[in-house]
Amino acid sequence: MRKNILILLFLLAASAVYALPINVESTTNVKAALRVSGADTLFFFKDKIELHSLIGKADLYSTETGTVVQSNDDYFYPEDGGYFLVKEGVEYSPFYVFKVRAADISMTVEPECENTLLRLSGDVSPYRYTRRNGTTGTYARTCSVEYTALAWNSEEWADSAAQVSTHLSETILLPALYGKTAVTLCYDAGLRDTLELAPACAETEVKAEDVKAVKLELVTLGTAKENDPAGNNELERLVEQKIEDGKSYSGALEAAFYSNPTPAAQFYQWSIYKSTDKIAGRTDKDIRYTFSEPGSYRVVCRVNNAFCESDSMEQVISISESYLRVPNVFTPNGDGVNDEFRVAYRSLREFHCWVYNRWGHLVYEWTDPAKGWDGTIGGRPAAEGAYFYVIRAMGTDAGKYANYEALKAVYKKKKLKADETLIGVYQMSGDINLLRGKKN
Repeated sequence: MRKNILILLFLLAASAVYALPINVESTTNVKAALRVSGADTLFFFKDKIELHSLIGKADLYSTETGTVVQSNDDYFYPEDGGYFLVKEGVEYSPFYVFKVRAADISMTVEPECENTLLRLSGDVSPYRYTRRNGTTGTYARTCSVEYTALAWNSEEWADSAAQVSTHLSETILLPALYGKTAVTLCYDAGLRDTLELAPACAETEVKAEDVKAVKLELVTLGTAKENDPAGNNELERLVEQKIEDGKSYSGALEAAFYSNPTPAAQFYQWSIYKSTDKIAGRTDKDIRYTFSEPGSYRVVCRVNNAFCESDSMEQVISISESYLRVPNVFTPNGDGVNDEFRVAYRSLREFHCWVYNRWGHLVYEWTDPAKGWDGTIGGRPAAEGAYFYVIRAMGTDAGKYANYEALKAVYKKKKLKADETLIGVYQMSGDINLLRGKKN
């Protein structure tokens, strides 16, 4: 062991003219830890400082005062500080020695809105020493703080172990705490572990009633029809699926907004904007709202209590304009392609389609635009050929002409054709060709 220490000391002091002449292993087997701070060599001892000169008897000098501390000896027992050896007029490289400080630090925790303040009492100062040239050096003490943080796991707030490593000081800042937790601070861990000393820690507990900070996690669920990538139709979505920013949805979108606040929240403020205009406000914990008209909406939620206000979160809702297009042919031959007479649509709140044969007899009708006619009559395949359809539909963006009787008056007054439409109101008719062809 002594050989290994000598090699290590030589490497650490290779830049000096004379290698360090000190062995930190003593006859009483006091263990020491070695640390280097910049170009300075520091030794830390378990209880008392005991040094052995490797150059025989010499004089021990203080780097701070430049005076001799112990003379003509080969074993030295100094206090904390910096020293160098002199023998026969030759000055050897300086070194700095310390006893690891006692575990006497206590801690209090002050939860605030933006962060958590730890106040420490006791000896938290760094190790300080004076170099041979009169300048001051320090060795910063470290500590680690362990506590339980509330973390959002995509469904709920859950306990999550957290740790912060920092320098030991009178005040330490942690992130904001959102729930009760035990806080443990351990310091000088590396030194104490090397010297086989028990951990030095301070502990306290943050009660739920002491927590001030609030936070929310806005989640929007809804029954919606998401527009397909091609923009030609709607895709049905299941009830209570998550609504996402950046996607366009058909109206009417029935959305449920959940604030998911941390426990200290007391008050809620919801604001719904269309463009820059505020169109609704709520003060409930969770809200519901139906978006019918096309446009871009912004839903903002903010939670607070008597002490703190959280950062707000917002959800962007995009509702598309209505759209209705009708094909002129379908091929019900069982090949899975274009087997039904279906319309392409978006944002419809009403829909009704009637299909007639060439003699004017009604052969099929339906009111769900997501469905269609499979080309059968009474369960039997219908004959190939042209059929006539009539469609009436109302989009969620229909305005003041939001009924068909009013539409007729508009048609007459403006001399519109029967298959023309106004915004959000559709009255359409035409031929649909049934061709069976061959199944691929």
